[in-house]
Amino acid sequence: MGALAGKVGLIVGVANKRSLSWAIAQASAEAGATLVLTYQGRFEEHVNELAATLSPKPLVLPLDVQNDAEIHDVFNRIQQEHGGLDFLLHGVAFANREDITNPFVETSREGFKLALDVSAYSLIALARGAKPLMEARGGGSILTLTYLGSQRVFTNYNVMGVAKAALEASMRYLAAELGALNIRVNAISAGPIKTLAAAGIGGFSTILSIVRERAPLKRTIEASEVADTAVFLLGNASRGITGEIVMVDAGYHAIGM
Repeated sequence: MGALAGKVGLIVGVANKRSLSWAIAQASAEAGATLVLTYQGRFEEHVNELAATLSPKPLVLPLDVQNDAEIHDVFNRIQQEHGGLDFLLHGVAFANREDITNPFVETSREGFKLALDVSAYSLIALARGAKPLMEARGGGSILTLTYLGSQRVFTNYNVMGVAKAALEASMRYLAAELGALNIRVNAISAGPIKTLAAAGIGGFSTILSIVRERAPLKRTIEASEVADTAVFLLGNASRGITGEIVMVDAGYHAIGM
């Protein structure tokens, strides 16, 4: 019996095989969970191909997190198919390339709104949809993905750092509000990994080399390490943890210089 045996989970944010959301989906399936995956627009083919490799094959649904009707449809379908929901992974984030690469002071108003909407507000919208389905199960676990750029300045992270800071604050407020329903809300702050999102950050290879040099473990992390931590936070073993940011970054956050 795996750590997530008998549980139904929604995984949001899979784009391709390098996505942290995909690594977490794989680990969750191996731990016994029945999954629902979502895709955004152009990623439909990729997500369907990946879903076909899991057993049991997940339900795959379209989801634009800026579209409240699509959010409603996803949770309505989960209710119809599974009768409830035990965990939710929020692994979606986005900012326009120019609002990352240009000087932060040049961030556009529309770009700021977009980054905060997709990367932070979406957690609130998804938690709202998950709430009644988790309450019907006697509780649940919501997990989001963040990065140290929310706390410290990283070159070329810019508006995404602000969005991640808002995401972390939203996580804490949700944890406080939903705790009475036995719904826990946490975050993993993962170290730098080569994903589709990371490809848009200028000088990313330099960030990787600095982490390898300075982190206590003298290396960067692997997606599987984030996934293993996610399975812990999504399951019953972490039942006393909520409102927490768990650092999975080879210890880099602990180093001052």
